[in-house]
Amino acid sequence: MRLEDLADALRGSRGLAHKRDIEPVLGTLALQLSGGAAGLAQAVPVGDDCAAIADGEGYLLFAIEGFVNEFVAAEPWFAGYCGVMVNVSDVAAMGGRALAVVDAIWSKDSEGARPVLEGLAAASAVYGVPIVGGHSNLRCDRGQLSVAIMGRARRLLTSFDVKAGDEILVAIDLRGRYHEPYPYWDASTGAPAARLRADLELLPALAESGLCRAAKDISMAGTVGTVLMLLECSGLGGVIDVNAVPRPAGVLLTRWLTTFPSFGFILSVSPGQTDTVIANFAAREIACAVVGNADDSRKVRVSDGQSEALLWDFAAKSLMGCAPPAQAQR
Repeated sequence: MRLEDLADALRGSRGLAHKRDIEPVLGTLALQLSGGAAGLAQAVPVGDDCAAIADGEGYLLFAIEGFVNEFVAAEPWFAGYCGVMVNVSDVAAMGGRALAVVDAIWSKDSEGARPVLEGLAAASAVYGVPIVGGHSNLRCDRGQLSVAIMGRARRLLTSFDVKAGDEILVAIDLRGRYHEPYPYWDASTGAPAARLRADLELLPALAESGLCRAAKDISMAGTVGTVLMLLECSGLGGVIDVNAVPRPAGVLLTRWLTTFPSFGFILSVSPGQTDTVIANFAAREIACAVVGNADDSRKVRVSDGQSEALLWDFAAKSLMGCAPPAQAQR
């Protein structure tokens, strides 16, 4: 596939479309969000993986995930499992450790809710994060799920701290398989719980050691889409070598770049610390590689190592609307 065609495909992906839905929500709530953040000493702007509230000893982290109705209906157990898994990943991406989750579940009856709840319970046990409460409605016309999490960080990794000149790293656990027919790379279910917990500990350890400047967990936007989100939040541009992204054998590049991995993070690292960060992941058998670098162009390009194609120009069009205030699009 030509780079220009790849860029078109990435821009038109469903995962990236969901991220574009963030901008009108932020716009509608702008006044309330700014006032609430100021009153609670919000440590990072709204739009990161978690809200971070300074409490004098570090930061309380809060995040929430909602799931598409069709996914909950088709994969109720896995949807419940993901409710914990993706929230734990959000907390780790901020340099934190998860404390507890609550869930809100809607179903036609108790039998319909059972597999979702069983998936939640399974992931709670695997990741060692208790479910401490929630809300249930078992008289609804369809199944739906939302899960929220609380965590704590000593030192934050955020989406707003990338610096021009930083190297962009991608770390993904390739020891998995697709949860067909979905774009979900599952390296979690069936894996040893102790290993999964220790793998997540890499992120707060990197934050506390100062080896990593900024981070974001790979979401439904896929690897390249998540890099876009990270660079927009920091008001930057950059280049992404798509062939450098760690990828399982036999998986097409076009599919892989829009895949949502159970363990996947984008990291912004000072060049002098890159080798150490990669070695930390390698010690846990997690693939990690430099895929590009950040610059002050506000244009994000994809590369094949030989040539480049423009993917996004933040000066012309925002993605989530989370750029620094001086650069926000009108």
